[in-house]
Amino acid sequence: MTKRQNRMVLVAMLVAGVGLAGYFGLKAFNENLLYFFSPTDVVEGKAPTGKSFRLGGLVAMNSVERDGIKVSFDVTDNANTFKVKYEGILPDLFREGQGIITTGSLVNSTFVATEVLAKHDENYMPPEVADALSKVQEIKKPAGYNE
Repeated sequence: MTKRQNRMVLVAMLVAGVGLAGYFGLKAFNENLLYFFSPTDVVEGKAPTGKSFRLGGLVAMNSVERDGIKVSFDVTDNANTFKVKYEGILPDLFREGQGIITTGSLVNSTFVATEVLAKHDENYMPPEVADALSKVQEIKKPAGYNE
């Protein structure tokens, strides 16, 4: 082979290597994304099955059941409610009526959480939860409603 052919092969291998590295990087990034869903989204079937995602809303009143470190509770967006099971220590700020985000996956129509996050002060609500709640409130307003 001539020098020119050797350089072309080297450039082609370099371009293929960069493309392959980019493909694997994007694939790994996509597999590790955790999408947020509200209870309404989960009930409507928009949430993935068998894959980890985030579920957020308000802890429904009178729904917390404790059995040692096993806890089950309902998360609501004021339109739909979804059952969550968690095994572990809950955050200090966790309580009924509190805005939370849980990370986990669906198992037999129950959300099994691996992590529970609660808001950190009285004025903060996770943006995803606030957006989901505001969407539900807009849907529930009667036609011609003005504030």
